[in-house]
Amino acid sequence: MTLKLGKVNRGPHLSTLVASSISREIAQGRLKSGDQLPTEQQLAQTFGVSRNVVREAIARLRSEGRIWSQQGRGAFVADEPNPTVLTIDFEALQQGDAFRSLFELRGILEVQAAALAARRRTEDDLSALEGALATMREAPYGSVTWLKTDLEFHKKVAAATGNAYMVQFLMFVSEKVRESILASGNQQRSEDLAAVTLGEHQRILDAIAAGDADQAQDAMRAHLHNAAGRVGLAEEQSG
Repeated sequence: MTLKLGKVNRGPHLSTLVASSISREIAQGRLKSGDQLPTEQQLAQTFGVSRNVVREAIARLRSEGRIWSQQGRGAFVADEPNPTVLTIDFEALQQGDAFRSLFELRGILEVQAAALAARRRTEDDLSALEGALATMREAPYGSVTWLKTDLEFHKKVAAATGNAYMVQFLMFVSEKVRESILASGNQQRSEDLAAVTLGEHQRILDAIAAGDADQAQDAMRAHLHNAAGRVGLAEEQSG
């Protein structure tokens, strides 16, 4: 068994890169059903990362149904992919068309989520949204922390729909978008953009607080349209 593995670029999500590399080996047939993966130590040396990073990558692959592991024996390639597990390959998202498509899917989900949130939100939901936006204001725009707090705001919008599946699916898609933005490094940083983006989030919150589903949709749609431009996607493709 000859694997095409090598050191991964440094970044804030090394485990994602490691998991993606192993997934590619499985997809291209160099790792077949039943094959045992190299040990944690061997993988750590191959990728140039810590064993903790390898463990996180293995846990991710296991949750996606790509591998299974047994205490004392190691990790093995699953017999066949689990059709009930949704996966999106990280490296594929580095291609413009794939990222654009994912961003478009995010838009479809989030615009509808905003409308549902406006109809169903509770006072607790509004407090959570206000808290998330306050945290965003404290984070440096365009930083890893900013993207994390931005994601948390959108998670609170999804939670306000009262639909647990909406939260689960939207967070999966949004997290993939966040990872791709971090990897590309094309998130612009400026005080002016910070003010603009915070204003967009405030309008979403105001519409949800007012219980105006149409206005919430419009505010979310405008925000995502502008966000697409800020990460380098063509306007007509922003969804």
